[in-house]
Amino acid sequence: MLAALYSVSSLLLGVAVLITGSGLFGTLLGVRAGLEGFADVVIGLVMSAYFVGFFLGTFFCPAIVRRVGHIRAFAMFAAVASATAIVHALAIDPWLWALLRVLNGGCLVGLFMVVESWLNAHSPDDRRGQVFSAYTAIALFALALGQVLIATADPSGFALFGIVSILFSLALVPVAFTRVEQPKPVSVPHLGLRSLYEAAPAGVAGAFAAGLAAGALWGMGPPFVQRIGLETTAIAGFMSAAVLGGAMLQWPIGRFSDRGDRRYVLVAVCAGGALAALAALGATYWSVAALMACMFVYGGLAFSVYPVSVAFVNDRLAREHALAGSSGLLLVYGVGAVIGPAFAGSAMEAFGPRTLPVFFAVVLTAMAGFAYYRLRKAPEAPEAPHTKFVPMMRTSAAALQMVAGGEQDEAAPAAER
Repeated sequence: MLAALYSVSSLLLGVAVLITGSGLFGTLLGVRAGLEGFADVVIGLVMSAYFVGFFLGTFFCPAIVRRVGHIRAFAMFAAVASATAIVHALAIDPWLWALLRVLNGGCLVGLFMVVESWLNAHSPDDRRGQVFSAYTAIALFALALGQVLIATADPSGFALFGIVSILFSLALVPVAFTRVEQPKPVSVPHLGLRSLYEAAPAGVAGAFAAGLAAGALWGMGPPFVQRIGLETTAIAGFMSAAVLGGAMLQWPIGRFSDRGDRRYVLVAVCAGGALAALAALGATYWSVAALMACMFVYGGLAFSVYPVSVAFVNDRLAREHALAGSSGLLLVYGVGAVIGPAFAGSAMEAFGPRTLPVFFAVVLTAMAGFAYYRLRKAPEAPEAPHTKFVPMMRTSAAALQMVAGGEQDEAAPAAER
């Protein structure tokens, strides 16, 4: 038990360092691209390239892990990710940056796959759900820390790129120092979109809308703050407020969704998120503090759309199909995240930087409308079964195995009683 606890703790430390570096890197590139005079549409395309790599890596990285093993694959992915951070600083070119972002996204999803499959293998059977919850909380707070680090040095210099490279390299240390056994091979998720949509249209649409909004926030949030004339510290506050809101509000929103038809919660959360985005737009004209408060609320609501959608889809699927369904939603989210920055960047280029919160509002309003339409067209029976809501963020399909394992372990004692 102690050996398993030590292994899990080391892996969680490694992923915290990794996500801190990843969070800093994304924000830094958005800021630096603005300082270098990249057009908003170009920034959007460059930032979309990361999600392209993340999406493609979901399919290609498992083959690499099976070929060379988890430890060698982790070392290779970390080394390449670390190198890409340095190359960004050495050569300022949007085409090269886009290529490097694809490569970095592929490496990051490979790193998440390896760590999450290890966590799944070393988590005690009756604690898997708790480990996943701890993993999600640590990941979100590490992501917030990465945003804060943008204010520690000049984004126009080399230092922050060096810090990103150091963090990616240091993520190797706790993982390599742990005596871990090889877990089961990482599998490629299968996307049965048609059957998934037929089972839960609102859940699939929610995952796509969540990807659109989140991709636009990660890709174009820093340039938005920069374009409206605020300082680097405000960029850190803007992004970290959204992340902390997502970390703190997911659980209560999810628990509320366990009580009835989750589509009501999707309607309320999306409508509230749209209003928070419009409030943030108004706050840009009169108060930085109000802008941060609005983004905290927006992040808490918008980041809840994906896990509530996953829970809703799992309500509609047989238990043995839950993992495949969640993996499908992961890829739907990824498609949205690829499109989001490109669309938002194009809109900001055409209509000005304050179009970004309007983009958030349009996406979430459309989702609220679709969820309400589905409620009217297909009401849920009062006795409809519910799976337990689990807070989550979009990483890799390997993390979903912990959720599935945790739910099964919790269901067994209930059946015995």
